[in-house]
Amino acid sequence: MAEVTPTKGVFRRLLGYLRPHRTLLFGAFILLAVATTADVLGPILIQQFIDKYLTPRHFPTEPLVILGGVYLFLQVMKSGFNFLQLVGFQNAALKMIQALRIEVFGKVQRLGLTFFDRTPTGVLVSRITNDTEAIKDFYVTVLSTYVKNALLLIGIFVSMFFLDFRLALFCVILAPVIVYIMMMYRKISGRVFHEARRKLSQLNAKLNESLQGMYLIQAMRQQERLRSEFGEVNGDYQKARLRNIRINSLMLRPLMDVLYLAVLVVIMSFFGIRSFHSVIDIGVLYAFVNYLERFFEPVNEMMQQLNVFQQAMVAGERVFQLLDQTLYAPTQIGSANPEIARGKVTFDDVTFSYDGETDVLKNISFTAYPGQTVALVGHTGSGKSSIVNLLMRFYPVVKGRIMVDDVPLDAYSDIELRNKIGLVLQDPFLFVGDIAQNIRLGNEHVTDAEVVEAARFVQADSFIERLVGGYQEPVRERGSTLSAGQRQLVSFARTMAIEPKILVLDEATASVDTETEEAIQTALLKMRRGRTTIAIAHRLSTIQDADLILVLHHGEIVERGTHQELLAHRGLYHKMYLLQQGGREAVQL
Repeated sequence: MAEVTPTKGVFRRLLGYLRPHRTLLFGAFILLAVATTADVLGPILIQQFIDKYLTPRHFPTEPLVILGGVYLFLQVMKSGFNFLQLVGFQNAALKMIQALRIEVFGKVQRLGLTFFDRTPTGVLVSRITNDTEAIKDFYVTVLSTYVKNALLLIGIFVSMFFLDFRLALFCVILAPVIVYIMMMYRKISGRVFHEARRKLSQLNAKLNESLQGMYLIQAMRQQERLRSEFGEVNGDYQKARLRNIRINSLMLRPLMDVLYLAVLVVIMSFFGIRSFHSVIDIGVLYAFVNYLERFFEPVNEMMQQLNVFQQAMVAGERVFQLLDQTLYAPTQIGSANPEIARGKVTFDDVTFSYDGETDVLKNISFTAYPGQTVALVGHTGSGKSSIVNLLMRFYPVVKGRIMVDDVPLDAYSDIELRNKIGLVLQDPFLFVGDIAQNIRLGNEHVTDAEVVEAARFVQADSFIERLVGGYQEPVRERGSTLSAGQRQLVSFARTMAIEPKILVLDEATASVDTETEEAIQTALLKMRRGRTTIAIAHRLSTIQDADLILVLHHGEIVERGTHQELLAHRGLYHKMYLLQQGGREAVQL
């Protein structure tokens, strides 16, 4: 069996999305067949009028009224049925593309952070929006156009054979020529479309990066540099599209028009030569020329749609590459469904690498007992966030073991982990909605009273109640209308609303002003009470009361102990503490 080419594979997969809408498509197809039949019969009726009535100058009233009435009826029926079939096809197409977009978006939600580390956000946005839009055009315009014109061509061929067998046979011979031109166009344009789509993804990636970093761009006066880089990528995209336009300008309608004129000359010559020897039926000549024009019109439409078809195949290939990704987020292994009751966390000789080559964690071992606070300190890149990422099961553990309550981390369900491990990030993320929705965050079992209680617990209620809308105060994208401290307080309340057994803090007070920090430190003491807490700390003053401090350096634990023990050891922690204290040589022990 011949190997299936990527385009064939993409085409078959796209057609697979038609199955749930077979009934709707079949109804649209029947309407299209009736409309096409009405359209094809029109020239035959005119031929009958010319040869039977106009040429012999014979105008009986009743037959002419019937003939005219039938012609008018067919035209009205054609228009009405074309409208209905178009609505039917497009309705089915929109449903299919809606299902595909949801499938793609759902797939992205299940992929692991390893995939997002390797894939720019703008590329993903391009695949979910631009590429699916191109696929929509395949369903909306290409399929309906090809089905409609295929039926029309069949009807035209039948009518041509009815009028003149030899000329019809000549037109049939044209079919392989037209198919060859289509195949050549698809082959030549395929590479160009791939390049254009790749450049469009780069354009979206650059745009997304610029918009997300606008604060820094303006602060560092990088507007001209970014404008120049964006202009370069945009220029590359424009060149790729221009190559596509040149191919279209040569191989689509202009080439078909030349072929049409050549065939028209042959047919007119055929009738001209025949007129020297026999009488020519003017009606047959009219009908044949009319059918010839109708023959090339659907061919031209199909050639024009090859452009859209090729874009859809390239877009479909990119979308299916995303749907076929296997870099899923780590998930539960087994079906035991244990529960986290105490919150004991154990790292047992864990070694980890993001790229499979360079280890960012080396032989990490420690235990955080229920109710204890374990702080992670170290310079940037020492591995603190990697420990949190593994505990949150954002990445799989390849070497060593992580256990919670003496049960392997991968034995827990996603629901159990997310409900029992609360995460507070240094840069909190708020969603568009209102304050209450951001605290509840989809956990419908959290009541309004519990939302208020969680906000009161972290002392966020004071600023929330001063807002015009209170807990229903609208939140814009990323919480832009709130201060950094207010966003952090909302994220604290969000975490406490689920009452986790394990609390993970990634420098949770870094974005908070001094006055707010004092209030939050009080809340943190309450939050940590009775919970296992893993805290990443850059400011050592915030973790002096930790039960265990782990000092990391180049992915290894180089020191461990309490604040006082580590100061007495006079190692790396001692140096870090002195630096943060302004370089003082004396330390109160």
